[in-house]
Amino acid sequence: MRHAHSIPRLLSGLAPLALAATVAFTLAPVAVANAQSLKGTKSITLQTGEGDSIRIGTVTFTKASGGGYGFSLQIDSGVFTDHFLSMKEFKCLGGTPELMCWVPYPYQSGATIGEADFAWLEHSLLFMFKRPTDFGAKLWNGVYFRLVRTPRGFAGTPQAVDLNHISAPPSDLTVPPFKPALREDYAPNSRWVRSIRIE
Repeated sequence: MRHAHSIPRLLSGLAPLALAATVAFTLAPVAVANAQSLKGTKSITLQTGEGDSIRIGTVTFTKASGGGYGFSLQIDSGVFTDHFLSMKEFKCLGGTPELMCWVPYPYQSGATIGEADFAWLEHSLLFMFKRPTDFGAKLWNGVYFRLVRTPRGFAGTPQAVDLNHISAPPSDLTVPPFKPALREDYAPNSRWVRSIRIE
């Protein structure tokens, strides 16, 4: 079960954000040359423009019956600070040149991904950025990390998304809403957080 603070038209009516919430998924096998097994616990880190690597939590993978993996996601609340934006509480990192705030996906998500489709895992790691000059939360400043399989786990680069797209539940909760047509690559080095790694 996921938990998230309500924000205008996006997380309305949901339970308060619980950064220690555990979310279960099932992953289909991914064929990557020389890739290690996903089984076990891997760290989630964000790489910043200053060259820092910030560990924000872990993912524990377990082999699922019938193939693939199940995993549980745990975000470390102690890494984040509370920010009240547009009268709502967000858990954020940074500040200059921008805040990076975690926005848990507010609806029931799918339980499987394909060999080259990591959409539900990506949807569990949505963020929103806020520049120092911005007033309040701007949901169109969403950040979606497009993941690729690596020998040690996953790596992801930031893409732009408008979080207003999920201000109401999708008509089909089994389909990940942020299709490629709704995402756009950011210009290189334009975001404070340059990449994400799960390894």
